Amino acid sequence: MVRLMTNMSYIYAALILHENGKEITPDGIISILKAAGIPEIDEGFAKAVASALSKVNIEEIKSKALFAPVAAPAAAPAAPEAPKAEEEKKEEKKEEKKEEKKEEEEETLAGLAALFG
Repeated sequence: MVRLMTNMSYIYAALILHENGKEITPDGIISILKAAGIPEIDEGFAKAVASALSKVNIEEIKSKALFAPVAAPAAAPAAPEAPKAEEEKKEEKKEEKKEEKKEEEEETLAGLAALFG
């Protein structure tokens, strides 16, 4: 867990640079991490983060993340119903698959929001 938090610190440092109109460079990331008191700084990882983010449109990701719908909590199971016609069951299964796919997409966007929001 500590390593993950440290890795996220590099991304946060890059976002600080971006938000202040600065170029995202390894040196910039390292400077922010040093100022924050991070004891061990991996210069190679700082380079990797800067390189990866140079290929990304951060503003586009932020705009999508800010307006991404958050998945609603799952509803409690319903009481047993009377048997349905076979056709209704097939239609219901199709609907469920569509909803699951939509939820997966929403979760992905929510994950991005957590990284860049």
